[in-house]
Amino acid sequence: MRKEETGGAFGSRSNFIVVMVMILGVFVAILNETLLNVALPQIRADLDIPASKAQWLSTGYLLVIGVLIPMTAYLMRRFPTRSLFLSAMALFMAGTLVAALSSGFEPLLLGRILQASGTGLLFPLLTNVVFSVVPMEKRGSAMGTIGIVITFAPAIGPTLSGIIVEHFSWRVLFYSVLPIALFVILFAYYKLQNVTETSKPRIDLFSMLLSTIGFGGLVYGFSSAGEGHGSWNSLTVLIPVIAGGIALLLFVWRQLTLKEPLLDLRTFTYRIFSLSTPIMMIVMMAMFSAMLLLPMFLQEALQYTPLEAGLVMLPGGILMGIMSPINGRLFDRFGAKWLSIIGLALLANTLWQFSGLTPETPYAFIMVMNTLLMLGISMMMMPVMTNALNALPPKLYTHGTAILSTLQQVSGAIGTALLVTVMSNRSASFLVEAGEDAASDPAMTIAAMMAGMKSAFLIAFGLVVLALILTLLLKRANRSSGEGETAPQPSH
Repeated sequence: MRKEETGGAFGSRSNFIVVMVMILGVFVAILNETLLNVALPQIRADLDIPASKAQWLSTGYLLVIGVLIPMTAYLMRRFPTRSLFLSAMALFMAGTLVAALSSGFEPLLLGRILQASGTGLLFPLLTNVVFSVVPMEKRGSAMGTIGIVITFAPAIGPTLSGIIVEHFSWRVLFYSVLPIALFVILFAYYKLQNVTETSKPRIDLFSMLLSTIGFGGLVYGFSSAGEGHGSWNSLTVLIPVIAGGIALLLFVWRQLTLKEPLLDLRTFTYRIFSLSTPIMMIVMMAMFSAMLLLPMFLQEALQYTPLEAGLVMLPGGILMGIMSPINGRLFDRFGAKWLSIIGLALLANTLWQFSGLTPETPYAFIMVMNTLLMLGISMMMMPVMTNALNALPPKLYTHGTAILSTLQQVSGAIGTALLVTVMSNRSASFLVEAGEDAASDPAMTIAAMMAGMKSAFLIAFGLVVLALILTLLLKRANRSSGEGETAPQPSH
C-alpha cells in the first residue's frame, strides 16, 4: 500500500479512501436498521400478522447482531479487510433484496437476518481499520468523522421512513437502499485495499456455542421484556435470561483458560478500558430507552403523529452529525475526561427535564431538550470509546472493539427492558391507586403513563449520575501513562 502523505487524520490518501468506502457501507446499514421501526404497523397490516410476530423483525435483527459481534474478533484476525468487508456488504445486499421481494413474513424475516449478518461485521471492522492505520494523536478526528454517519443515520431514519410509508409501500424502504449497497460493493471491489495483518488463530467451537447462548439469550430475554411480550416472571423472559447468564459465566471462564480465546478478556486488565466500559454501557442504556420512551409519550399521551414524533428526533441527530468531527478534534487536543463530564451533565439535565413532562409541555421544548440530549451523547460516546481502545496494545484492538460493540448491544436491550418495565409497573400501580374505574378514563390513562414516564426517566437520570461519577476517575490513554501504544504499520 503506498504511503502518500497528504496530512489529515488518516495520514494518506489511500487510507482515507479505505475508511470512506467503509463508512458509506456502515451508513447504509445503520440507516436501514432504523428505517423499519416506523413501518412496522404497515407491515403488520399488509402481511396480516400480529404485533408479537411483527416485532421479530426488530428482535431477530438485534439477536443476530448480538450473537455475531463477539465472533468478529476472530474473523478480523483470520480474514483480510477487503474480503471481510465485501462479504459483509454482499450479505447485507442479499438480505435487502430478499426483504424487498418477500411475499410473506418468513421471507421478510430471512431477509432481516441476512442484513443483520452483514451489519454485525461492519462497525467493528471499520473501528479496527481506523485503529490500525491512524496514529494515536489523530484518532479522535478520525473517529469523529465516523461519528457523523453513525449518529446522522439513526436520526434521519425515522423521519425518512415516516415520509416513505405515508406515500409508498414499505417495500420502497428496501428498494431505496439497494442501489446504494450495490455502489458500495462495486466501489470497494475496485478501491478497497487490505490494511490489517491476518493470522490463522484457532477457533474454539465451545466458546462460539457459549457466546451464542450467552449473548443471544440475554438480548432475546431482555428484548422480550422491553417490548412487552412477557413480564419478568414469564418463562419467555426468565428462561433465556437465566440460560444466557449461566452460559456467559461459563464463556468468561472458558476465555480465561484458553491460550487463544475467542474474546481476549485481558483487555479488562487495562484500567482505562475497564473504567470506560461501564460508562459506555450506562449511556447506551439511557440513550436507547430515551429514544423508545419519548416517541411513545409523544404519540400515546400527546397524540402526535408518527411523523411528528420522528421530527422531534431530527434536529438532535443533525447536531450530532455536525458536532461529531468537532468533538473528535477536541478529544485529540484535550482528551476524553472533560468532554465526557460536560456531555454527561447535559444528558443528566435533559433526563431530569423529561421526568417532568406534562400534556401541556410545548412541542418545541421537547425538541430542544432532545437536541441537548443528543449533543451530550455526541460529546462523550466516541471520545470515551476512542480513549478506551487507545489504552490497549495493537494486538488487542480486535478484541477491544468486539467487546465494546457487543456490550453496547446487550446494554441497549437491558436498558430498554429495565425502563419499560419501570414505566409499565408504575403506570399500573397508579391506576390501581386511582380506583377501579380509572383504567376506562382516558385522562387517567394519560396521567398513569406520565407517572410511569417520570419514574423511568428518573431511573435513567440516576444511571447517568453514576456514569458521571465514574468519569471523574477517567484519565487520558497515552504512551506516557503506560496504556496505549503506537499503531502498527498497515500490511501491503
